[in-house]
Amino acid sequence: MDSPWEIVSDPMHDPVTFALPFFALFIVLELLAIRFLDDDHEAVAPRQGYSAPDTAANLVSGVGSVVINLGARFAALVLYFALWSVAPWQLDASNPWTWVFTLLAVDLLWYAYHRASHRVRILWAAHQAHHSSVYFNYSVALRQKWNPWGELLFWAPLPLLGVPPWMIFFAFSLNLIYQFWVHTETIPKLWAPVEYVLNTPSHHRVHHASQKHYLDRNYGGILIVWDRLFGTYAEERDVPVYGLTVPVTTHNPLRLQYGEFLAAFRDVRRARLWRERAGYLLAPPGWKPGEPTLPPESEVVTR
Repeated sequence: MDSPWEIVSDPMHDPVTFALPFFALFIVLELLAIRFLDDDHEAVAPRQGYSAPDTAANLVSGVGSVVINLGARFAALVLYFALWSVAPWQLDASNPWTWVFTLLAVDLLWYAYHRASHRVRILWAAHQAHHSSVYFNYSVALRQKWNPWGELLFWAPLPLLGVPPWMIFFAFSLNLIYQFWVHTETIPKLWAPVEYVLNTPSHHRVHHASQKHYLDRNYGGILIVWDRLFGTYAEERDVPVYGLTVPVTTHNPLRLQYGEFLAAFRDVRRARLWRERAGYLLAPPGWKPGEPTLPPESEVVTR
């Protein structure tokens, strides 16, 4: 078994490295489609396309995420190796069923993390940068967070179940690569059986929309069946309006990545009771003291 540093530093362990040229190609193809094929678009409203400042913020966020994730993944792998070493059994990476299990488990845990990141404010503070663009295109897929600690903790059960640590990151990279192509307005709804099982651009447009009836829906990574099973699915019925319900007014990557952390800690500092402090960190975004219950997912106000 390779060491954590060998796994992190070896591009063969991260298929995202080899997908980067294809990401660039798809961005170019999308730009061409928007330029020359917009009249054929089936949506009620025309595609929003690209904005130079927004795209620049997306690319900077993507580069920053790659750099920060290098250190974060190394730390997580040290933890995973420790957990894997005490697992009651260790799965064989050469067995195809190990891959089937790992890919499904990673996708299910991604759903769980993704849902939590919309319902727990401190996790939302890390995730919201990805939702802050009012555009929806392939460059937005690169608008990744610089605070991956939440999702890395969600993978911790896998090494305890015997999944080799390098497989966890390999499978998650495949999951991320899949999610790239769903960030577009240029692909309409697909064949119904595909839409029923897989996450598609139509499903993910709903996820990035800010209308009340679309909030906190369609968390799936590769499979949309998790949302159908757990009651968080919504179909695309009208034209999505992208971005946060309280729009950001900056393209500064530092403010995009850390602005909600600062807002949360300002609320904590002003709180009078420990219960209120906990609420500002652990309740859904938009929670205020004095509310008797947490708002339902379809009504929570995200920032």
